[in-house]
Amino acid sequence: MNRQDIVVIAAQPWDIGIGSNCKNIALEFAKHHRVLYVNAPIDRSLIMRRAKEDWMVRRMEVINGDRPGLVQVEDSIWNLTPDFVAQSINWIPVSFIHDALNKRTNQQFASSIKKAIDQLGFRDVVIFNDSMMLRGFYLKELLQPKRHIYYIRDYLVTQPYFKKQGKRLEPKLIAKSTTVVANSLFLTDYAKPFNDKSFYVGQGCETDLFSPDEIHPKPNEMLNVKGPIIGYVGYLTSMRLSISLIAAIAKENKDWTVMLVGPEDDDFRNSELHQIENIIFTGPKDPSELPTYVQHFDVCINPQAVNDLTIGNYPRKVDEYLAMGKPVVATYTKTMEIFKDHCYLANGEHEYVDLIRKALSENDDAKSKERTRFAKTHTWEKSVEEIYKAAF
Repeated sequence: MNRQDIVVIAAQPWDIGIGSNCKNIALEFAKHHRVLYVNAPIDRSLIMRRAKEDWMVRRMEVINGDRPGLVQVEDSIWNLTPDFVAQSINWIPVSFIHDALNKRTNQQFASSIKKAIDQLGFRDVVIFNDSMMLRGFYLKELLQPKRHIYYIRDYLVTQPYFKKQGKRLEPKLIAKSTTVVANSLFLTDYAKPFNDKSFYVGQGCETDLFSPDEIHPKPNEMLNVKGPIIGYVGYLTSMRLSISLIAAIAKENKDWTVMLVGPEDDDFRNSELHQIENIIFTGPKDPSELPTYVQHFDVCINPQAVNDLTIGNYPRKVDEYLAMGKPVVATYTKTMEIFKDHCYLANGEHEYVDLIRKALSENDDAKSKERTRFAKTHTWEKSVEEIYKAAF
C-alpha cells in the first residue's frame, strides 16, 4: 500500500497514563505512514473540574499560546493539542440547537486540524476517528478526507453522557463513514445495520511486555502472602467490574488472597472490599510494573459486570494475562467466546469460585505455553492489517 497521511482523531489523549487502543493503532500506522494524532478538545466544564492537574495545565498553555500545539513525538508521528476551548453543550435537550452549536465546535476543531495538516504538508488525508461521535461528527464534511474510518471499541451510547446525544448521532456518523471497524463481534453487529461496510478487526496486545521468559522479582505487597494469589490489574470501576463478585470470591475461600492492582473509582474506594481481610489493594502502578504483578498471580481474573457498556467490550487485559501464560477466569460474554478454549468462562459467583479452584488444580507448563502462543496471535500488527484490508 502506498504511503498515506493519516489523521487520528483520538478520544484518549496522547499523554494518557493508561493503555489506549487508539495510541497503539497510531503507532502501528506510523511504521509505514505519516500520522497526525489529535487530542480531543477540552471544554469549560472539564477545565473547572481538572484545572490543577498537570495534563490540564499543559492544555491551557497551548490554548494561551505559551506552548506549541503541534509536536513531533516519534518518527513519522506528530501530536496535536487543539488551541481552543469547546463549549459544554451536551446537556442541551433540543436537538437542532445542540447540533448547531456542535457544528460550530466541529468547525473550530477542523480549523485547528487544518492548520496542522498544512504545516506538515499532508495531502489526501485519511481520517481515523476513534469513537469521536460528537466533536468529530462533522469532520468528514469539513476536512473532505479521502476516507473516513470510524473505529468502535466500546458501546459508548449506553453511557449516560453519550446517551444524551450520541444515541441519535452515532448511527448517522456510522452511516456516512467510508468504513467502520470494530474490535469485537458485538460492536460489528451493532454497526452493520447502519453501514454494511462494517468489519471486525480484532484487538492487539503488547505481548512483548507480558513475556513469561523475563523473570520479575516478587512485589513488596506479595512478600508475606501465603496461599494462592488471585489477581486483577486495571482501573477499578463499578461501571465495568462487579464489586459483589470480587467480594464473593474473597469470602468463599479465606486461604486465597485477592490482589487488586490499579486506581479506584469512588464506588470501589467506599466499598466493603476494603474491610475484607484477604483483599489487598496496591493502588495505581506504572504500566511497566504490571507484568511483575501478573507473573506472580496464581490465577488472573476479569470480574466484569455484564451491562450495556461491557457487553461488547474486548478486555485487552485477558490477552495480557494469557501472554504471561497465566490461567484466567473471566465473565462470559459474546466477545469472550473467542477465548473459550484458553480461559475459564464463568456465569455468576458460584461458577467463578469453582472455576478458580479448577484453574489452580489444572495448571501446568503445557497449558501455560499454549496460552502464550494464543495471545501472541493477537497483535496490533495483525489488527491494523485487518484495518488496511477493510478500509484501504
